[in-house]
Formats: sequence, structure tokens, C-alpha cells
Amino acid sequence: MGKNKIIFMPHANIQYSQLDPARRQWVMKNSYEPLFDLVANGNYKIAFEASGKTIEELAKQAPEVLDKLKNLIKADKIEPVSSPHIHIMLTNIPEEICLDTLKYALDVWEKYVDVRPETGWNPECGWASYLPELYKKAGFKNLVMDADSLLLSFDEIREATGLTYDVQGHSNKNHLFKIEDYIQDKPEFLKFITNPSTSANGLNMIFRSDCMANPMLWFLMGATEGMRDEPVSIEEIREMFSKWQQRITASGSFIMPYAEDAEYIGTSAYFYVKQFNQARFFEPEPESIGRFKQLLDTAIELGYELSTPSEVINASTKTFANEYINCIENGVAWHGGTAKAWANTEYSLIMDPVCLAMLNGIKAIANYLNISLESLDKDLGKAMKALTSAWVSDSRWPPAPTSPGRFNVQESIADMYETNQAIKAALVNHKIETLRSLYSPELMGTQIKMVEDKLMAMEYFGE
Repeated sequence: MGKNKIIFMPHANIQYSQLDPARRQWVMKNSYEPLFDLVANGNYKIAFEASGKTIEELAKQAPEVLDKLKNLIKADKIEPVSSPHIHIMLTNIPEEICLDTLKYALDVWEKYVDVRPETGWNPECGWASYLPELYKKAGFKNLVMDADSLLLSFDEIREATGLTYDVQGHSNKNHLFKIEDYIQDKPEFLKFITNPSTSANGLNMIFRSDCMANPMLWFLMGATEGMRDEPVSIEEIREMFSKWQQRITASGSFIMPYAEDAEYIGTSAYFYVKQFNQARFFEPEPESIGRFKQLLDTAIELGYELSTPSEVINASTKTFANEYINCIENGVAWHGGTAKAWANTEYSLIMDPVCLAMLNGIKAIANYLNISLESLDKDLGKAMKALTSAWVSDSRWPPAPTSPGRFNVQESIADMYETNQAIKAALVNHKIETLRSLYSPELMGTQIKMVEDKLMAMEYFGE
């Protein structure tokens, strides 16, 4: 009988809320690069997810860091994992945009890393029934899922934990240990975390959970902040891994304890904003690199085999058809939160209607020209990419009392202007600029300006 497998998957998003574009290269050098050096210099294997935009920016701003990733993939020490090109909340965005950006991200990975990932990540694990089909159509074979969302779809677990959803709330992140307390001796629930499963269309799925990820995040940060007398210790992590060894033996073959932000390795990323509403963003946290190494070493010492999503799926003899994904609530997300929370911030409520109007304009022009959204010309294709960028989730999050950075919102506004200009160019180049019933760039320009004035008049957290 083989060893129990364990997957660590840091995921990278260079468009992070409150990460000033001027600091993006610093994150590449102080988070992604030391992570790659750690994996290269030890007997380690992990998965690494990055949006297409993150890969693109690495190629521009830190090609030496991207080379390290490429070398680790070639050495079979990292499995590449892809997501939408732009970090968007897929369940809040029209499906046409979602499919286009998922495919484009794979193109970007292939262009810069010489590989087309087969495993996908869904930003924030927002859920709707059509997601498995979107990933399958885009070309993915596997998808990383959120176990907490699945488990909270069972009435008995919802009742036992007392956890509820609210479209205005951040999350239940620090309370998800209640799920673990309830399922710890119940293989019928543990099996979802310890086995791969498949959707009706054949997409392979593996599940991560905050019941393991959250304690490890606190360990990486070495934080107490009035919540604990002492920081989470490696002994606590060791005890957690040991408990899960027993649960895996009873129900499956692996666990995926860390599918969290890569930026927490080397920086404080968003920790103090998310946990305590403090205006502290991306502070240096070099000790977290050594702590991540401790997590890997502790897992190895306890007899786990470091693995990747594809390896776990290929090696499993207990994969099962998972009809329960159809019971996951539409609009939920990871951390016991909701994707709809992203759609209900004042930034979304102001920007999203403008984005939707421009998408309708692209579709109207494409329909008039008798071309499909999959075969747009240069101008409309450029409009589609800029519009997707305008929909980036991190210009819309978080809700009050915190907020995105002013610069995050400014990037989306700039994308809106670029989208409008590209649509105008398409009208001119096809000599249909007088057909303003299809789309009016001049009128839309005033709409974007109104949105810009309203958003820039707001106060932003941390200023």
C-alpha cells in the first residue's frame, strides 16, 4: 500500500486588491522567486497556479523568475495550474467572457512557459452549475474545488455548524473548523476531501478545505493579533497532519491542505486587511518562506508523499461520480463566503452595468458582421480582452469598511476606455460607424466618464 499523498498549491494573482502596480515586481522577487528556489533546492514537489496575466507580467518584469518556474515544471517538481487570464469571479460574469478568458490563459501559459496546463483553478471557488462545462470546453481535464462549499450544501452539516451565508459578508473563514469537528469520524463526508471525484461531463475534481488551510495561513504569518495568546506552532500543524493521516486511511488516498495565496509566502499579502480590517498590505514577511518549508518537511517526516493534482487523480483507485456538486449553492464561494458578495459591492454595482453594455455592443456588432465570438477580428478581439480586464474582481473587493485600492479601480476604468476605443475602431474599419443603433462610442464615453467621476470621488481604505 502506497503512502498517503499530500498536495500543496500556492496560487498567484499579480492583480491583487491593494497591491500597487509599482509593487508587483517586488512581489515576484520576494514571494514567487524564493518559493521556486525553495522547491528547487529540496526534495519537494508542489502545484503552482497562476493567472495568465500573472504569467504575462512575470515574462515582462521578472523573466528570470519565470525561467525558474519553467525549469521546475520541466524537472517534474511543479505541476502548472491555470485559471482565467484575468482574476475574475466567473459566476458573476457572462459565460462568453468566462470561456474566452479561460482559453486565453492557456494560450498565454503555452506562449511563455511552453506548457498547456490540464488542471484548473476557479478564482475564489465561486460556484454555479455551468462551471464544469466551461472548464471542459476550455480544454481542462481537472479542476480544484472547495470542499467547504460542498459540505455546507448538506443540511445536517449546516445545522450542526450553525454557519450561514450572507451576500454582504466577507466569509466564515475562521469558523470552518466546525465542519472538521463534525465530519472527523464520518467517512461518508471525509471521502469528498480524500478522494478525486468526477462531474457528469467527466471533469476530474479534487477538493481543498479551509479547515486545514486556515491554521497553516496563521502559522505562516506568525500572527496572534489579539486572537491567540501564542502564534500557531509547528506542533499544532504536526498534530493536524497526524489526525488527517488516520482519516485518509479510513476514507481515501490524499489531502490538499494548502490551496492558498502564493503571496503569503514571503509577504503578508492581504492577511491584516482580511482578518482585522487593518490598512497593512504586502509587508515583507521573509520568515514565512522558512515556515512554508517547515510545512513541507513536517508532512514528509510524518510519512506523506508530496504530490500534485494530476498525480493524485491518475493514481487513485477510489474515484467516484460526484452528483453532490449539483447541490452546492449557486453564488457561494470559498471561506464560507459568497461570490455574490463581490457582485454587491458599490464598485461592482457601478461598473458592472457599463461592462455588460459594452459586451452587448461587441455581440451586436459581431452579429451584424456575421462573425462568432470565437472568431472576432483584431479590433473586436482587443475589445473583448480589455473588457475582461475591466471585470477583474480585485477592483471590486472588499466591501466596507475596507475597499480595493484606488489604483485597482483606476485600472478597470482605463480598461473600459480601451474597450470603447477598440469597439469604435471596429466600427470605423468595417465602415459601419454610422450605424449607431448597434453601439454608440461617443455616448458610452460619457457613461465611462460619469463612472470615473463617481468612483474617483470616493474615499479609499488606507489613504
